[in-house]
Amino acid sequence: MRVLICPDKFAGTLSAPAVAAAVAEGWHSSAPDDETVIRPLSDGGPGFVDVLATALPGRTLPVETVDPLGRPAAGSVLLVGDTAYVESAQACGLHLVEPADRDVRGATSYGLGILITHAIEHGARTVVVGLGGSATNDGGAGMLAALGAPPLDGSGYALPYGGAALVAVAELGGAPRLRDVTLVAATDVDSPLTGLHGASNVYGPQKGASREDVMLLDGALTRWAEVLEKLPTCPPGVANLAGAGAAGGLGAAILALGGRCESGIALVNRLIGLDAALDAADLVITGEGSFDYQSLRGKVVAGVAGAARDRGLPCLVLAGRVSAGRREAAAAGITESWSLTEHFGSEEEAMSRPADGLHEVAARLARQWSRS
Repeated sequence: MRVLICPDKFAGTLSAPAVAAAVAEGWHSSAPDDETVIRPLSDGGPGFVDVLATALPGRTLPVETVDPLGRPAAGSVLLVGDTAYVESAQACGLHLVEPADRDVRGATSYGLGILITHAIEHGARTVVVGLGGSATNDGGAGMLAALGAPPLDGSGYALPYGGAALVAVAELGGAPRLRDVTLVAATDVDSPLTGLHGASNVYGPQKGASREDVMLLDGALTRWAEVLEKLPTCPPGVANLAGAGAAGGLGAAILALGGRCESGIALVNRLIGLDAALDAADLVITGEGSFDYQSLRGKVVAGVAGAARDRGLPCLVLAGRVSAGRREAAAAGITESWSLTEHFGSEEEAMSRPADGLHEVAARLARQWSRS
């Protein structure tokens, strides 16, 4: 039997490759003769580079960058030919900042600019930026500063980092140093930059923004969009374009630099050859940290389950916790779902021993499903 294992990360505990490895080991402990095919997945958020590094014949370059508060952080660039893959979450990720230290007004995307610069200096002609899981709401202003185009106030002084300072932005202090490199934003967020459905209103509260913060940041990003439109590469009405609000407005900055947005899930699926793996599979296992109603609306699990359903394949979901309804899950193509919280009897143990839980649940599933 050929089992395709293609999970997303378990946020806060295991990367997607680690989840897939634990499931495969558990399956083989009960069905050693079965073939397991591992294809970890990402939608562009945390783990994007790690997932692609498991499948693409490139080299990973370590980079010293900074986090949303300007503190030292470890990042990397995956270089495949003349295409580089970088991950905004390595420099802008919400997971890099403890809840008590989060500062949505002052958080900066400067570290992402360092990663992009490193990719360019190593010969990349195209830089694909995975967007998601950010602690920032600065519209990519920090990223542009790192690329040589800092935001300035009306007197020509450089503004402090963070989205709140953009209420005073008047112009950019230089041209972005991109060397004709093409930027691609890999994201499955289609929010605009501003307005009721924009970056500040939709995602700001998740990053610690109060209602007052949201109103301030939305106004600041509206002004920022007017400055971005002065760039010769910026499309008109950039603030209203789909994807402009991704990762605290990083999507808008990439669009303003002449880049484009692509579906993160679709891009990863294409690069790792997921369709071919699905065509050859007898059973599909996917999963994520929390399998809930949002999982069924365009996230990794929904995409995998739909593709399995179209091929008549059973699809099993393993998750840290499960709250999605059975009928909705079945309609999406999911045959069964299993929760580590239920397996252990407590969320605390599920969070502390996720690999053990995945191994044990996968072993049980192999005894039920394997033809051997």
